[in-house]
Amino acid sequence: MSSTTTTVALSIEQQVARITLNRPEKLNAFNREMAFALQAALDECAQNDAVRAVLITGAGKGFSAGQDLSEVIDPQGPGMRNILREHYNPIVSKIRALPKPVLAAVNGVAAGAGANIALCADVVVASSTASFVQAFSKIGLIPDSGGTYFLPRLVGWQRASALAMLGDKIGAQEAERMGMIYQVIAEETFPAKAWELALKLAQLPTVGLALTKEAFSLSATQTLEDQLQTEDCFQQKAALSADFEEGVQAFLEKRPPQFTGK
Repeated sequence: MSSTTTTVALSIEQQVARITLNRPEKLNAFNREMAFALQAALDECAQNDAVRAVLITGAGKGFSAGQDLSEVIDPQGPGMRNILREHYNPIVSKIRALPKPVLAAVNGVAAGAGANIALCADVVVASSTASFVQAFSKIGLIPDSGGTYFLPRLVGWQRASALAMLGDKIGAQEAERMGMIYQVIAEETFPAKAWELALKLAQLPTVGLALTKEAFSLSATQTLEDQLQTEDCFQQKAALSADFEEGVQAFLEKRPPQFTGK
């Protein structure tokens, strides 16, 4: 299955949904159309049982340069409040609520909202030529799209403050070193390796991964005792899945498991 708007392409193959931000002439900068198209693609991934993992990447040379500023200054445009409330906040919420693993494959520059949308994914890999920049301070704004939430948790308070205030561009290798992303992949093998990783995620026990994702999200605000209770509850749910039964049986029979995502 595949569908393409003028700004976002969605294809589903081997239980992986590939979402491609598709404004390459603008380095995939977000406008209202693209924000809504990405939301629709995420909704399709959440509802489609044929999807067990999601890969988000960008067309052309960039992942996303963030917000298209020409829309911000347009007197007939949506305005800053609506851009946050109707564009970016729903995108981040949908990625975090999606009960399937989301892989961000950062193929080039990821700036501003583009960087923070990538960083809210479950797993982030980057091409060796990719870069990340919290560009907000350069135009008098604060990090949005979850940036003030995810960045300190990924790299620590000091680094997050410096990156947000100074707006330094960070190369993929440095991002990996500071724990901002999972892995750097050589540019020439990046598309194939990112796809390989997405396929691996799609073949894993989807129920268990979804519960792991939710438990990690809850851990940001819960006490240890609350988190232990969450683990207790979620583990019982995971143990009722067909994939748990298959995993145990495969272990006992000394064979690779064949998970179905159920």
